[in-house]
Amino acid sequence: MQTAIQLYTVRDIEKPLPEILTDVGEAGYDGVEFAYRVEDADHTAVRTALDDAGLQAASAHVGIDAIEDDVDAVVAAADALGYDDVVVPWLDPEHWESVEAVEATAARLSGLAEELSEAGLTMHYHNHDQEFVETDAGVAYELLAEQTDFMLELDAGWALAGGADPVELLHRYRDRISHVHLKDVNLDSDEVPALGEGDLDIPAVAEAAHEIGAEWLVYENDEPRDPVAAIPHGADVLSRHV
Repeated sequence: MQTAIQLYTVRDIEKPLPEILTDVGEAGYDGVEFAYRVEDADHTAVRTALDDAGLQAASAHVGIDAIEDDVDAVVAAADALGYDDVVVPWLDPEHWESVEAVEATAARLSGLAEELSEAGLTMHYHNHDQEFVETDAGVAYELLAEQTDFMLELDAGWALAGGADPVELLHRYRDRISHVHLKDVNLDSDEVPALGEGDLDIPAVAEAAHEIGAEWLVYENDEPRDPVAAIPHGADVLSRHV
């Protein structure tokens, strides 16, 4: 299993993205998961920085609207940056609040997964906590999984915040999970803790990720107190569990 950092963690660092990639490589990660800032960066320069830093492109978070608006651009970016895995990172809570909403969401995502597959890319869906609401037919996330066959990028911290057991989910959907997000949470407050300082049982999640044969353990902190220091901190924590 390899380690990566979700670059949303470092979005507020005032450096060009290629320079941030140098820092990521020096911290000891195997790869990165792209998000947002890469859309405005020079892809050739980013690819060169990846190679120079000894990093792989594990995947990229790409908003659902971007995929629907211009799938060719999404495919071109993946080719330029060297990844095969495209992750839809978010859908608003209204997409999960009823059985009918989940059915519509499942159909929408399945159509995009098929379109990306035809272009040689694998689509994943990344959860937050809103997917774990109860509907009249059960938990929305479970309904989504039952109605689809695309990959699931399980965010263990958000699953825990939603009231689920991330270890159980990893085992239940083992054949559909290759990328596992490690984000820590405090269950009794909105404060975002540093990895290893919250309520997520990181050793148990990492062990389960090993057991299911996950390929990537991806560190993320949505609101790091110090984004620069967050880079080596995440690498240090992940290094103990791969």
